[in-house]
Amino acid sequence: MDAKVKNTHIDSIKVSVIGNRLDAISKEIGQTMLRTSRSPIFSEARDFVTGIFDSQLRLVAQTAYIPVLMGALPYAVRSIAETFAGDIEDGDIFILNDPYHGNNHPPDITIAKPVFFNGEIHFWSAAKGHHADVGGGGVAGYNPRARSIWEECIRIPPAKLYMAGKPNKALWDTILLNVHLPFLVEGDLHCEVGAVTIGGRSLVALLEKYGVDLLNTAIEEIFAASERQMCAVIREVPNGVFKAERLIDHDGINKDKMIAVRVSMRVDDEGITFDFSDSDPQAEGYINSTMPNTASSCFLALFTSIGSEVRFNEGALRKLHVIAPIGSIVNAAEPAPVTGCTIATAQAIIEAVWLALSQSVPDKVDAGWSRWCGPASMGFNPRTGRMFGDIHFMCKGGGGASKGLDGWEHLGTVVCAGGLRAPDPELHELINPYTVLQYEYWPDSAGAGQWRGGVGTIYRWRVEADDIAVANFGGGNRPETVPFGLAGGKSAPPHELYLRKRDEVIDVDVESIYSYDSGDVFEIYESGGGGYGNPRKRELERVRDDVMDGLVSVDRARDDYGVVIDPETWEIDHAATGKLRGLA
Repeated sequence: MDAKVKNTHIDSIKVSVIGNRLDAISKEIGQTMLRTSRSPIFSEARDFVTGIFDSQLRLVAQTAYIPVLMGALPYAVRSIAETFAGDIEDGDIFILNDPYHGNNHPPDITIAKPVFFNGEIHFWSAAKGHHADVGGGGVAGYNPRARSIWEECIRIPPAKLYMAGKPNKALWDTILLNVHLPFLVEGDLHCEVGAVTIGGRSLVALLEKYGVDLLNTAIEEIFAASERQMCAVIREVPNGVFKAERLIDHDGINKDKMIAVRVSMRVDDEGITFDFSDSDPQAEGYINSTMPNTASSCFLALFTSIGSEVRFNEGALRKLHVIAPIGSIVNAAEPAPVTGCTIATAQAIIEAVWLALSQSVPDKVDAGWSRWCGPASMGFNPRTGRMFGDIHFMCKGGGGASKGLDGWEHLGTVVCAGGLRAPDPELHELINPYTVLQYEYWPDSAGAGQWRGGVGTIYRWRVEADDIAVANFGGGNRPETVPFGLAGGKSAPPHELYLRKRDEVIDVDVESIYSYDSGDVFEIYESGGGGYGNPRKRELERVRDDVMDGLVSVDRARDDYGVVIDPETWEIDHAATGKLRGLA
């Protein structure tokens, strides 16, 4: 126990009450952001994370609306606190987006507020959210052509956005002068500032109610309980070294070169170590990962497999270690560009860890989820008379199946663990110059299995304005990067993306820049998830139900599942099915 914590007795019920209240405050920060944001990236997609840290900068509570951010927030808060050690006043509010000063990637801007009580810092209230614009030469924060960090964004090192309660006007002006959509950025920064301020007030109320010593004792107990839980989870994994590799489509610059993420996962009585030393060197393009992003991706992969019941805090992290050599694709050296890392590289990291885990605890791991592949766009919207910035969150794929469960349909990428919400199509059309033409499930998009993957989507829209810049980003367009199957389950197909102009049809690739004009139609066929188990063991009635629901075609039912179905009557031909399944 830390020397600052007095030997104060506390019963387990009060520890639970305090722990739940801390969790509730982290949710309160998030709810404030949902209700006060200007950008649908916050208000509808919920692309942010909130957290509470103690005076020793240890993660106490967190609400991971987008889980890939959950392990990155501690790096940012520590960087801020260490940079301003000895120069922090009551009323200061800090900002950070630079990935080489503790952030994950530039669009996710961290806002942190120290919480004072009786003249001393006892907590930090923090939020990290994806902004629609961070300047640079890209589109809504994404620049697949970037070859350095300076081409991606305005870099904000740890800085005071508010100084003793007063706005730092020079910094506000500098930020807003260097972005394309200042009205959105300004609004969402105020949204984050308000959210961490609300969180700070609630933390002060908690300190007033329980006192410093009792709260510190409770927090130590919470950490110890999470550490015990994590140790129990790790003991369920056989000791050993498990290796796996996953590929990234390309880096946006060298489009004929795939990039490998390789993990060696070592499990022993001391914990789990994720070693990426054999991964490829950093890339020329913007898919390089930062250490916060790599660590967070590892934690997400683990907690979605074997640690879902463990409270994610400092205690749970004590048994987890990440090795990522500087200069590699998973820990790039400055000034490498990095914006694409939270999607393209994070997906590959998570999949590699899952494949490593599948060698030791196969019953607890999902088959591959559909990788995100979709556009960010920016331009002038004649409907509203002003600029807009948008990410098409409706193009969601399917989740991977697991033992005993089909994958989820129409699910956000694995980096969101299903937490990414699709916007309402009508609201989407109101704020963007687009008309949605088709939005439905894509039949036969899921990997077959005894438990099939979740199906993906068909999403088509018509453009209603000219000169709109588009950055398409993500992965999963190549056979090597499709969602994998497990235990005999089949992989899902690659995505298919098309930009239909008046005189041509363009095959759309990941990490690429395009341009829309009025009348153009963009089509996305987003893949489903991988299957789990032998498809020929899937229950006949479940195959028939999938065919009747339009998720699986008659042909695929026969070829993949060995089930012959009459397309007119929907009846199963049991004799023909028996022959295909080797039962006759």
